[in-house]
Amino acid sequence: MSTHLHTFDPARADLSETVSGPSPVGRASRAWAAAGIGAGLLGIGTVITSSSISAVYDDKLGGNAQGIADKLADLTPNMFAFHSITAIGAVLTVVFAAGLSARLRAVAPSSIAPLVAFAGLVGTAVVSVLGSGLDTEFMMTLSTKPDAIVPEAAVMYNHWVGTIPWLFTLSGLAGLATYVVSRTGGVPRWIGRTGLVLGGLTIALGVSPLEYMAAVPGTLWTLVTAVGFFAGDKKFRTA
Repeated sequence: MSTHLHTFDPARADLSETVSGPSPVGRASRAWAAAGIGAGLLGIGTVITSSSISAVYDDKLGGNAQGIADKLADLTPNMFAFHSITAIGAVLTVVFAAGLSARLRAVAPSSIAPLVAFAGLVGTAVVSVLGSGLDTEFMMTLSTKPDAIVPEAAVMYNHWVGTIPWLFTLSGLAGLATYVVSRTGGVPRWIGRTGLVLGGLTIALGVSPLEYMAAVPGTLWTLVTAVGFFAGDKKFRTA
């Protein structure tokens, strides 16, 4: 009768027998949060620069389409600044959307909140691109061949710039989604409460006749939330 003794002799005794999973997204990189800070700052820039394209809101030019077109021709530098700021902000918003979605999904994998947050921010980015989409058509022509622009079309363009880029309505969904995840402890409570207040206000204004005012709480939520995840999400990053 023989006895067989089986032993396990790994080639590398210094290797652990367990395989570690992927590190949390927040620990791997905070670039997405930095992109969100940029998006928030550029969102404020969009509000400022689009407000400066104000010929159509000049009481002295009320009903004077040609006068409005002439004044717009003097504001082409503002249009250039508005276009670049808004377009870059839209690109950074998509990066922030992807990062925020991954951050929420890491702690709430079975929730729809990450997808809602992603969709809300991407939708806002699309609106921003469309809001700045007519710029080249008008700012180039007004600066070189102003007579080629029908004055009434210039008036409509100014109304477009003064309203569409301000529609941050859908970003409010991202704020509310962040709040939902924060209720389970997956996100710092103060970030969640910020999402509830500013996100809720963004949606409330967006669905009201004062829809363009959604830009104010919408941009503030993006900036504050991005700063929070960049500088204050240490518990998750060190988990």
